[in-house]
Amino acid sequence: MSLRPANQKTIFSDTEKLDWLRLSRTENIGPVTFYKLLEMYGTAANALDALPELAKNSGRKKPLRAPDQKYIEKEYRALQKLGGNMVCAGEDTYPISLAATDDAPPIFSYIGDLSLTRCPCLAMVGARNASLNGKKFATKLAKDLGQEGQVIASGLARGIDTAAHEGALQTGTIAVVAGGIDVVYPRENQKLYETICQQGLVIAESPLGMEPAARLFPKRNRIVSGLSTGVIVVEASIKSGSLITARMAGDQGRDVYAIPGYPADPRATGPNKLIQDGAMLATKAQDILQNIENFSQNTLFDNPPQTALESNVIPFEEDPKTNADIKEMLLQNLSQMPVGVDELSRTCHLSVASMQMALLEMELSGRLQRLPGNRVVLIDE
Repeated sequence: MSLRPANQKTIFSDTEKLDWLRLSRTENIGPVTFYKLLEMYGTAANALDALPELAKNSGRKKPLRAPDQKYIEKEYRALQKLGGNMVCAGEDTYPISLAATDDAPPIFSYIGDLSLTRCPCLAMVGARNASLNGKKFATKLAKDLGQEGQVIASGLARGIDTAAHEGALQTGTIAVVAGGIDVVYPRENQKLYETICQQGLVIAESPLGMEPAARLFPKRNRIVSGLSTGVIVVEASIKSGSLITARMAGDQGRDVYAIPGYPADPRATGPNKLIQDGAMLATKAQDILQNIENFSQNTLFDNPPQTALESNVIPFEEDPKTNADIKEMLLQNLSQMPVGVDELSRTCHLSVASMQMALLEMELSGRLQRLPGNRVVLIDE
């Protein structure tokens, strides 16, 4: 069962895009829950209409806050004035590889050439305080990979990100920013940002005008890795965001490549540890290209996988237990440790379909959080 017919080109109207944006920005509704609501109600407009009743049934004392329609329309018009637009996960122009991730953003803003997301893509990330040699290497590697048909994605940060974008400007680069698409961070990358808007592609999930904050960078990183068939790490400390991106890439089924470094340099500890943990050691573009060729990684673009909209769609069935009974059973079996919904279903002797409404209401009430991989976790009150 699919929420959109196979092989049908889909273009959303402005009204539909605004409905998706409002629903995706509603309190307590993350990407995974967004798709569950779409499964249940068919359209974002229907889901928005159902929110008051859902909030009431969930036991919330306050209504769920969806952004005001006028505010959303104002943001959309402002984006279009900047030369940008928005794309929804139900549209055929949405990036294929990103759509295959569990928590793909339902809608995002972009400025530039969206068709770059249909090309073979590799992500390159690394230290902000990168060495001169590290930056030179990243620039050359990005240029060499670009000349072989690979688009380079990164996060527009200082250091390795900047070097990667600069190396791939002539062949294709994608910058994913943590804040609003109109907020350049760091400020010294203003010129690079403007060039990428003209020659490449800039993507943002955050609202227009939002300043980047610590909590937004992991969300940004999942998009960087989700757009790519593999992630290359050049210089990074053990606790850096680059290693978080590498872990996300592994969870998403992407390849991880690491550039080895001098053991005494703290910026080499991250890539060296990744190599110890099984990442592919790479010293030049050909190492990466050979691996892609051998394992046919870029068939992702020839044989699109199921998208977040198309996978795990389960018809709803009646269950003899009441919704209250089901929620009580779930509360008894949930904890602050993530657990798979399938495992929860087997333990509670419930069909997955019968749990959907109960899980949804628990999440909207703030008691539960959905995680990628069809897992849920109880939120400690």
